[in-house]
Amino acid sequence: MFQRLALLTAFSVIFINCLNTSPVLGQKSASIHFNPPPPPPNRGLPGKRGEGASRGNCTALGLPLTALVPSYEQRLNQGAGEITITQVLGLTSVEQPSFWFYVPYNQSSIQAIEFVLQTEQNKTIHRANISVPLIPGIVRVQLQNTTTLLETNKLYHWFFKVITTCNSNQSVTLNFVEGWVQRVNLDVALRDQFKQFSPQQQAAIYAKNGIWYDALTTLAELRLKGSQDSGLTEDWKNLLKVIQLEEMATEPLL
Repeated sequence: MFQRLALLTAFSVIFINCLNTSPVLGQKSASIHFNPPPPPPNRGLPGKRGEGASRGNCTALGLPLTALVPSYEQRLNQGAGEITITQVLGLTSVEQPSFWFYVPYNQSSIQAIEFVLQTEQNKTIHRANISVPLIPGIVRVQLQNTTTLLETNKLYHWFFKVITTCNSNQSVTLNFVEGWVQRVNLDVALRDQFKQFSPQQQAAIYAKNGIWYDALTTLAELRLKGSQDSGLTEDWKNLLKVIQLEEMATEPLL
């Protein structure tokens, strides 16, 4: 319990201290830079960002099912040996964030897609069936227009599950990724100033302060609107490159 409280406090302090730096009003946003918060200590909260190797004829390009979120690898001493723990965690400042996933499977191979959100005590607070995309690409899961609200400084566990059948001779396969989201407070003064920033400047501020989900969603919404800003594609690529997912940068947003 003490370890969990220490982590929540550390994230809040780091975030508030970083908020003093922001783009100058009217100045065009420079290339985006994501400044991840310190990797969380081992708290028994494992995650899985990617499904691993593609399977059979299920995928079009050979890329795996992937959550677009930071992943932390930590080596821990256990007994006489050492083990590697993977933790998947991103921050948000909003009570109803969006989650983004790359779905590589052909439409004909997908039986169903489901998103599940739980509290740290394993209580399910949101469950939704997701529409099967017509083509492989990046899909969005929104909490907007639902009754689910994230509380500040609490951790939530999400699961994104895709049931596939690669061919008529293969049994049904459950593919899934999982991770965590934590909501942090956005400084009141900065929140008021946000109204004067362009969306790209807002994304840059989120990224600089480690607020992953908000930075990614802001850029994704601009891309979905067909923004012609020459720097938007580069910002999107750079943001994904920092978390070693640059191979997803050219995949379509669905």
